[in-house]
Amino acid sequence: MGDMPHIGGAPVVTLRAETPPGSPGFVEATILPGRGMMLLQARVRRSSGETLDALFAPPVDEAARRLDGGPDDFAGNQAFLFGGAILAPFANRIRGRPLHETREIEAHVDGRRVRLPRNWGGKAPGAEEYAMHGLILDAAVPFEQPGPDRVTGCLEAGDFAGRWPSRAELTFDWLLRDGELSLRIEAINAGPEVLPMGVGWHPYFALPSGDRRQARLRLPADFRAEVNDYDEVLPTGRLQRTRGSLYDFGGETGAALSDLYLDDCFTGLRRENGRATIEVQDPAGGLGFRIDTPSPSVKAVQVFAPPDRPFVVLEPQFNLADPFGEVWPADVDTGMARLPPGGRVAYEVRLSAFAVGT
Repeated sequence: MGDMPHIGGAPVVTLRAETPPGSPGFVEATILPGRGMMLLQARVRRSSGETLDALFAPPVDEAARRLDGGPDDFAGNQAFLFGGAILAPFANRIRGRPLHETREIEAHVDGRRVRLPRNWGGKAPGAEEYAMHGLILDAAVPFEQPGPDRVTGCLEAGDFAGRWPSRAELTFDWLLRDGELSLRIEAINAGPEVLPMGVGWHPYFALPSGDRRQARLRLPADFRAEVNDYDEVLPTGRLQRTRGSLYDFGGETGAALSDLYLDDCFTGLRRENGRATIEVQDPAGGLGFRIDTPSPSVKAVQVFAPPDRPFVVLEPQFNLADPFGEVWPADVDTGMARLPPGGRVAYEVRLSAFAVGT
């Protein structure tokens, strides 16, 4: 491993596998154990034999510069600005009282006061800052590579340096096989108290055409969580029905994104045969990407898709934004798993590619 590039103090791992002939499939994946087992890049081969990058992400050398000690990487923020970061023990946002002498907030997590990094928000004047996308974005995960198409890791996260109730152990399993890339994460409560757990994944799908406006999204979900605005992107506590609205992507072929700006959380996922399926299609580029998840604990999907950018971000996750926030009515399940001592929960996603007609 001495000649391999390193990021986050750990080697960069590349998975390779052949894809079945006749249809698009994934042939390579680049994993960063030094940054919470995130996916940096995945390459897909078209049926024509052409290969291309499936994710919006920089090359390894540039990623190393941005991820290793860059000035904008507080709490691992750079990890969720490209590629596909893994989010735990919560996805999305958590609000709290800012501690102005530090870059932290004081938040309530299942009735306990905790201090979390104040690592996002505040972009517009007066906008609130909050904790974003978990506590493992810059974690180094001990790993093994049992074969050219697989890498596994185990992180004894404990109480996340005093920031979270109980103690957690996280296991990761990336597998590239038969043209599909799959991820399985298991969270285990290794402590004496109930462990609140939310897990998510944050992939930026690159559109081969570069034209997001003609891209299509298929996301069968009954509700969209209303937000206050797109500067803070904080939930109001109201769930709005998607059917017949601008945010109805539940049809058989989804709907074109056109000029709609999206930074929205969808829930009430409709499942077929126990699986939730999300797709982004690029008709002009002739390619689509599909995420399948059999995990019943995945109850929400955050979509980030600015009209003028060449990507669509799809984030299957356990929890809604600010899952412990007072804005949520008592009868709304905000998605956090609560594990008793010794309890465990799994997160599984499977990524595939398919041809799309113009």
